[in-house]
Amino acid sequence: MVATLIRTIILYILVLLTMRLMGKREIGQLQPFELAIAIMIADLASVPMSDTGIPIFNGIIPIIGLLIMQMFISFINMRSIYIRSIISGKPTILIYRGRIDEKALKKEKITLNELQERLRQDGTFTIGDVEYAILETSGQLTVIPKPEKRTVIPEDLGITPEYEGVPYDLVLDGKIMSKNLQTIGKDYNWLKKQVEKFKIKPEEALIVTYDGKGQIFCQKKENK
Repeated sequence: MVATLIRTIILYILVLLTMRLMGKREIGQLQPFELAIAIMIADLASVPMSDTGIPIFNGIIPIIGLLIMQMFISFINMRSIYIRSIISGKPTILIYRGRIDEKALKKEKITLNELQERLRQDGTFTIGDVEYAILETSGQLTVIPKPEKRTVIPEDLGITPEYEGVPYDLVLDGKIMSKNLQTIGKDYNWLKKQVEKFKIKPEEALIVTYDGKGQIFCQKKENK
């Protein structure tokens, strides 16, 4: 029982580190070779995790091998456009200038119903509003509406909005984010003065944020 627990912890940490080293991608954004490696890693970890009769290194060594293979393929992908197109494929245009490409749908084995479903997931409910629909190598659908159907942006109205910058968390669950304070050129005393306007101390705050316009958002933690 204890041996199984220890093996599970070791393999969990190894898989977690492996997935972390593979990069920050959501499951839906994984390339085919990345998804295949992720599935294989999970399968390799599950066998020695549940069967104590199998040496734990029978799972560790293949997982490390797959990680090295993934990093090697990623390196090649970055270096060669030709090899990248072979391994990851190329984007496919499903709707071109408002017209559905039937050959492209058949090639990607996507039905009209599936196309409509993906468009709805993107927030587009009428195919007639679409200028381009591109199936990316990750399997996600990029939709470009027709000019008259696109959302109006400030540039269309000749307006230049003020620069907003990046908001920073200064306090999370009562913990001071010292690095973020340093980044915006502030210190604890400044933070304390700002939070005192809300009649609390920084350590009593659930969250305190600072945006690019210098505005402070602060919420007090609920008393337990």
